[in-house]
Amino acid sequence: VQLVESGGGLVQPGGSLRLSCVAPPNIFSYYLMGWYRQAPEKARELVAEFTVGGNVKYQDSVEGRFTISRDNAKATLYLQMNSLQPDDTAVYYCHADSVLGDYWGQGTQVTVSS
Repeated sequence: VQLVESGGGLVQPGGSLRLSCVAPPNIFSYYLMGWYRQAPEKARELVAEFTVGGNVKYQDSVEGRFTISRDNAKATLYLQMNSLQPDDTAVYYCHADSVLGDYWGQGTQVTVSS
């Protein structure tokens, strides 16, 4: 199973980026999709995810700045990131989760620096 992220890059503080994750349609339809990130020397952490019932959960530090969304027709997950700060610098991973197991993308680097 391949989850393919794109959209990372270098951005100045206060800037915006939109990440995308393309998943196989069968995975996208039946798995809970979300975004995680891992900064250097830190544990991987949840950024945002769709929960059971279609609700959305955000990490407190990104609430109000980041928006997770999905396009079911394209089997694509998005993360719109606004007002980026240096603390948002990390490798961002797409994640698909179910009771049968989970899958990770290869990650895309986001660097926020002036």
